[in-house]
Amino acid sequence: MVRYIVLLDQTQQGIAKISDTISRADAFSKAAQKAGVSIKSQYWTSGSHDGVLVLEGPDEQVVSALLLKLGSEGNVRTHALRAFDRTEMEGILSKSR
Repeated sequence: MVRYIVLLDQTQQGIAKISDTISRADAFSKAAQKAGVSIKSQYWTSGSHDGVLVLEGPDEQVVSALLLKLGSEGNVRTHALRAFDRTEMEGILSKSR
């Protein structure tokens, strides 16, 4: 499984229909589950970004396709960050020596 932290920014369209944000999140959760992606946590935030997701999926392609679909709906822009746990980071570092 691959892990991502996804930063979300509302578009003009998303802000104009902000009252739908909960129902859009529910629809995304269903699409994610159908794609085999688990949403570990989801937050609406204030500051530089409007939201944060923590996702786990079977591979990069599945997660990327899901985020492309989300972005194509026009309500948010996504910034995906591949996240590595300690064990994964230890493996990466061992290969860099």
